[in-house]
Amino acid sequence: MLYIAGLAAIFVIVLIVTGMKVVQQGETVVIERLGKYSRTLSSGVNIVWPFLDAPRKLDWGFMELTPEGKKIIKKRKVSRIDLREMLYDFERQNVITKDNVVLEINALLYFQVTDPVSVIYEIANLPDALEKLTQTTLRNVIGEMDLDQTLASRDIINSKLRAILDEATDRWGVKVNRVEIQDIIPPQEIRDAMEKQMRAERDKRATILSAEGNKRSAVLEAEGIKESQVHKAEGEKAARVLVAEGEAQARVRVAQAEAEAIRQITQAISSSGGDPANYLIAVRYLDALKEMVSGKDNKVVYLPFEATGILSSIGGIKEMLEGIKKPGPPLPPQEKTAELPPSLAPSGPPAADRGKKALEFVAERVPDAQREEPEEPPSQA
Repeated sequence: MLYIAGLAAIFVIVLIVTGMKVVQQGETVVIERLGKYSRTLSSGVNIVWPFLDAPRKLDWGFMELTPEGKKIIKKRKVSRIDLREMLYDFERQNVITKDNVVLEINALLYFQVTDPVSVIYEIANLPDALEKLTQTTLRNVIGEMDLDQTLASRDIINSKLRAILDEATDRWGVKVNRVEIQDIIPPQEIRDAMEKQMRAERDKRATILSAEGNKRSAVLEAEGIKESQVHKAEGEKAARVLVAEGEAQARVRVAQAEAEAIRQITQAISSSGGDPANYLIAVRYLDALKEMVSGKDNKVVYLPFEATGILSSIGGIKEMLEGIKKPGPPLPPQEKTAELPPSLAPSGPPAADRGKKALEFVAERVPDAQREEPEEPPSQA
């Protein structure tokens, strides 16, 4: 009797031990009773009927590294389904672009099991299904793009792959969160051509930048020369204006001085009863004659055809000067005129002294015969 009781106790203990299932957090187990789906175990302690209830196993892939550092995926049977987000790293595969360039592409797939029952009963081998679906979808997406678009549109490729895979795997109880293109490797000749193109593009940019720099330098240099010439022209203009103003002021001062001298001569000649016009004309004649015979070796004196006018003017000057020497009535007081500066004052002796000296000069140079017979044509002395 005790033997039977012991056997029963042992059977109960074994039944309890084998019927108790502990499921970790983030995992689940699908239970079948006599080959039919019964229930899904949640995290924690669960009780099943031994020999009647059994977990359903499925094929699953696990990524491992070989001693050479190469990634391989090993598949084995598992009874516990991981509900966390998982990574599936596919091997490199060859795809052809729209412009017939063969590329090697390595993709990463991030997915999560949302329905364990569908994972077991809707798809026979989930890892293989995901791998083949990703490969075919990737080939379709890359086949619609050329090489340049493929290299520059990774985000577009990732979004298209995620949308297509998520829609296709929804009935499998899997949620595809992200698809990332890890490597895009073109053939060696394409890489060489791309490197040459990159070098040519950089050389082009360098040439353009150098040309723009030279252009900017030339523009700045031309603007500097322009401004320099403008300032120089403005300076020359101002200098010429100042010189012209100075010359104008000097001429005005000279004219004022000559006017004052003529006025004083006119007053002096008028007081002696002479004609100021004859005096001024004679003085101009005498100045011209003096310049004509002022040469060092001049032996010929040319007199104008109307010599009588000159001689009469000379005679008038002589009489006028003799009349000036005689005492006459006192002149009215004159207003004091402003003296010119030395630089603007007329050089040479006064007009009366110049007339007297001119008379003496002509008297020495002109022969007596010509003075007595002024109506004869000019002769040479």
